[in-house]
Amino acid sequence: MSELVRFGVAMEGKLLEQFDTLVEKRGSTRSEALRDLVRAEVVKSHVERGVDSVASLTLVYNRTQLEVTQRIVEMQNALGDNVRSTMTVHLGHDFCLDVIVMRGKSDELKAIADRLLATRGVKHGGIELITDITKHTMPKTG
Repeated sequence: MSELVRFGVAMEGKLLEQFDTLVEKRGSTRSEALRDLVRAEVVKSHVERGVDSVASLTLVYNRTQLEVTQRIVEMQNALGDNVRSTMTVHLGHDFCLDVIVMRGKSDELKAIADRLLATRGVKHGGIELITDITKHTMPKTG
C-alpha cells in the first residue's frame, strides 16, 4: 500500500455542505469519499484508452422480444472465452435479469454493453468496469 499524502482542497461553501451531507449518509469520511471520486475518474479515463478489464453487465429485459435474446447470444459468441460467467434470473412470465461477467479491453466491453442496453426490450441495465486489477488477478484463457 502506498503512503498517504495530505493536500488541501478549496471549494465553494455550498458545495462542501452538499458533499458533507453525502459523506454523512455514506457513513464515511471526506478523505474516503474523495478517494472514491478520484478512483472513478481514473477508471473512466482507463475505459476510454481500452485497457485490460473485467466487467459485469446487468440487463433486465423482456424475454418475449426475441431481438434482445438474440443480441445477448451474439455478444457472448463474439466474446468467446472472455465471457467468464453468466446468470439468468426469471422475474416473472415476461422479464429476465441477466448478469454477464466479462474480461477484455475496456472500450470494447463498454461498446458492446452500450449496444445491448440500447436494444429494444431492455428495460434497465448498466455496466460496472474494473480496470486496475486484471493483470494481477485474472489468468489468461486460451
